[in-house]
Amino acid sequence: MTTIYGIKNCDTMKKAFAWLDEHGVAYSFHDYKKSGIDSARLHAWSKAIGWKTLINTRGTTWRKLTPEQQAFDTQSAAVQLMQEHPSLIRRPVLETASGKLLVGFDPALYASLATPAGATE
Repeated sequence: MTTIYGIKNCDTMKKAFAWLDEHGVAYSFHDYKKSGIDSARLHAWSKAIGWKTLINTRGTTWRKLTPEQQAFDTQSAAVQLMQEHPSLIRRPVLETASGKLLVGFDPALYASLATPAGATE
């Protein structure tokens, strides 16, 4: 099953939920602000798509970090920072049953998730 990771009240998450629902894509939701996120998963994501892709440097959480906190340059440091501040993780992160990862919401990329059986077009 597809799992969508993020924060419930994020506007981008709401768009992603709506798209998934409208296109009949079954998913489970993991709120990493409430439930946290384990370092093994963050390391796996970082290895697959790069930790720089996962860090949201445009949000208020990033701007509130000290320059010293922002000056990390390793995957381990990035993972530790994302665990301490889950709001730093870009939203949503979508993980399919086959292990495919999509970061951020892009309807064109999400279209690859709709199965032919669920397609209405």
